[in-house]
Amino acid sequence: MWMTPKRSKMEIDESRGFRAEWTQRYLVVEPPEGEGALCLVCRRLVVATGEPDVRHHYEAEHDYYERYVAEGERAALVERLRQGDLPEAAPLTPEERAARAGLGLARLLALKGCGWGEGYFVHRCMEVMLRDVLPDHVSVLDGIDLSPEITRQRVLDINQNLRSQLFNRAKDFKAYSLALDDQAFVAYENYLLVFVRGVGHDLEVQEELLTIINLTHHFSVGALMAAILEALQTAGLSLQRMVGLTTTHTLRMIGENSGLVSYMREKAVSPNCWNVIHYSGFLHLELLSSYDVDVNQIVNAISEWIVLIKTRGVRRPEFQALLTESESEHGERVNGRCLNNWLRKGKTLKLIFSLRKEIKTFLVSIGATTVHFTDKEWLCDFGFLVDIMDHLRELSELLRVSKVFAAAAFDHICAFEVKLNLLQRHIEEKNLTHFAALSQAVDELKGHLQEDEKILDLDRYRVVICRLQKEFERHFKDLKFIKKDLELFANPFSFKPEYAPISVRVELTKLQANTNLWNEYRTKDLGQFYAGLSAESYPIIKGVACKVASLFDSSKICEKAFSYLTRNQHTLSQPLTDEHLHALFRIATTEIEPHWDDLVRGRNESNP
Repeated sequence: MWMTPKRSKMEIDESRGFRAEWTQRYLVVEPPEGEGALCLVCRRLVVATGEPDVRHHYEAEHDYYERYVAEGERAALVERLRQGDLPEAAPLTPEERAARAGLGLARLLALKGCGWGEGYFVHRCMEVMLRDVLPDHVSVLDGIDLSPEITRQRVLDINQNLRSQLFNRAKDFKAYSLALDDQAFVAYENYLLVFVRGVGHDLEVQEELLTIINLTHHFSVGALMAAILEALQTAGLSLQRMVGLTTTHTLRMIGENSGLVSYMREKAVSPNCWNVIHYSGFLHLELLSSYDVDVNQIVNAISEWIVLIKTRGVRRPEFQALLTESESEHGERVNGRCLNNWLRKGKTLKLIFSLRKEIKTFLVSIGATTVHFTDKEWLCDFGFLVDIMDHLRELSELLRVSKVFAAAAFDHICAFEVKLNLLQRHIEEKNLTHFAALSQAVDELKGHLQEDEKILDLDRYRVVICRLQKEFERHFKDLKFIKKDLELFANPFSFKPEYAPISVRVELTKLQANTNLWNEYRTKDLGQFYAGLSAESYPIIKGVACKVASLFDSSKICEKAFSYLTRNQHTLSQPLTDEHLHALFRIATTEIEPHWDDLVRGRNESNP
């Protein structure tokens, strides 16, 4: 979540000031002087500009008082606190402290992708350390149970706690979008990861894993659709609040007549629903685009080289950087599909291209085939693939930066489309300025071929770039439909009112005439500015801001899940129920902190 903004000097939204309902909900009152909220428990002034500040203080410092849940109990508690009668939080018993430690260790084991049985090893390590450092305290380990069964259950309990918190926050979402990722699981049974990005009344953005759906059990699009709708209903999210849908560009997702997107859009059509904005290709951009530009099955050949290097060239110093990069991505051992996906990254291809001479020498030394190094067309295709994937890598890195809003992401995409036009013109002009690897391959070939022999056919590369352009246009066409909304959101003071929809022109003119709001806009980022904008004075503009802010602006959370899987593929390949898999991925991707006291004392909130 982004930083909470300061209050606007003029036309402050009521949501930015103190609200009476906070007293019972968060145990705060409006201070007699100044701004913020005065905590009745610790008597500290929370310098609050919105509900998130107050809620964060309450959850971090006074979560104990969540046990007073009934309305009558809550009102009586507030009255006692007003009179200075402070109910003391019962201290944790030794057994509860041991349980708290066990929960924390279970979470760490889940984050590191360790198996359930690794808890025994952790216990032994702590025992050895305490015997040497604090021998009188070794007995504290006796109450910490790290057995596989207990660790497994603790992970499920943490997941349930995080899920409860997400559902509570989802009730306040003014708008939300979904990201559907069916490409994260690069091996084993395939799953669909469903992420949600929601925006509250303070424009506080929350990105979390909503659910994981086993595609083996939900093979048809209809069954998949039913599972997603069930997850939305359980979370209390109605289709009327859904703004956007981000997917991969697989047929399961975007098939013209039978894709999931078509079904969801049809389901979401009603007089009260906004038109659902869909864009694909945003997730795993490098991975999926590589199949469009790999014109000569380059990656398949390179993967064979890497297998040989991992088995017979591991000690060679020239390959240490490559092997280190590989191990940081997916460990020492790796299955073929993980390897294939790693090789489709621009950074990896560029590194391998720089080692092509060393790889050739290595292949000759072990008696492996080097036929590709004498194939001029293959070498040129290799260089072209490296260059295009490097350009895609730059875009992919920009799209991994979160909390910048879809307007900024759309600008990056439009800029890349312009770049593709430039690259196409350069290919037509036989200008290899922006094709460094291809230029190197051509220069090397010139020294080994006759002068009149044709080295490369640039027409085939022009066709590839043209195909990539069409794919980008198809994947992001919906964003072009809301281009005016995105521009209005990003630049409300420079957007000409006559180009705005009729319904927003009066508000926009009023906004642009407000000097104080102009100063706020110049000194704050967009999130801060719109969070402080009055919903009463500018309801339409505020509504546009909520919609745009709810659109996924990066692939960060999906990349986080993908990285977790590839790093821990061997652990996750062990027999796991869907429930445990869901728990592991929620813990690995969440930004929510578990309520530890509730977990220790068994006070998990019930869910529908």
